Amino acid sequence: MKSYPGKRLFDLVITIPALIVLSPFMLVLAVFVRQRMGTPVIFQQMRPGYHGMPFMLYKFRTMTTATDEKGKLLPDDVRLTAFGKFLRKTSLDELPELLNILRGEMSLVGPRPLMMQYLRRYSPEQGRRHDVKPGLTGWAQINGRNALSWEQKFELDLWYVDHQSLWLDIKIIALTFWQLIKRDGISAEGHATMPEFMGTLERKDDHASTP
Repeated sequence: MKSYPGKRLFDLVITIPALIVLSPFMLVLAVFVRQRMGTPVIFQQMRPGYHGMPFMLYKFRTMTTATDEKGKLLPDDVRLTAFGKFLRKTSLDELPELLNILRGEMSLVGPRPLMMQYLRRYSPEQGRRHDVKPGLTGWAQINGRNALSWEQKFELDLWYVDHQSLWLDIKIIALTFWQLIKRDGISAEGHATMPEFMGTLERKDDHASTP
């Protein structure tokens, strides 16, 4: 399914002024990240975009690179710093994604870009979340965020794919600011963000029955 006409223009009309206005603030944040967590300041990771095509996602770093005695990274909740928690609670760590939007890899509104390894774990229906570009915010983000189960998130993502419109995007952006004030659903219980998605029960059953 294609995005509605004018979605790219809508993204640019908001993103370009936002980058101009927020650039000094983002520079200050970068300095704080550098002082508290060292380098690199920007976290970069490959994520699946439109039709699952990989792109490099940019975020402010929120975790250290602390490892155990075997050189393995410690759990996320251990490596997440106090300043990193603040960045996540306020979603300020997401600001560099404005560059992804400017480059056309993301949109302001759409399903959040997840991990590359999740692609093969989606059911065919869940995979439709990649029929649109991933977003800085989305329908799932204003309806529970990380307090939702994976299945609930994907249902909301697919609802957006099927009902996207300019007015819905405006509504989602407006409600996102309200969510930032409330700071609800930042993480699932017992996790820094969400537990890893291992696939739905139906998908696992399909794999188990495959000879």
